Amino acid sequence: MKAIVTVMLKPGVLDPQGRAIGHALEGLGFAGVGEVRAGKIIELDLAETDAVAAKTAAEDMARRLLANTVIESFKVEVV
Repeated sequence: MKAIVTVMLKPGVLDPQGRAIGHALEGLGFAGVGEVRAGKIIELDLAETDAVAAKTAAEDMARRLLANTVIESFKVEVV
């Protein structure tokens, strides 16, 4: 079973990578791009076959390792 963990900076946290992407897009002539926020996606291939248990395990992994919960939020999707 796969779990997709999406980690993003919390609103209000400075995002220099997102800002750099926004400036680069503007430099390439892409108009109309507002705020850009950058994050990361982590795909986990889990041995667990129960979707609820897999989601719980992935959330625990995100809380303990994959995300810095002081400045980042995360969401887990089991597919």
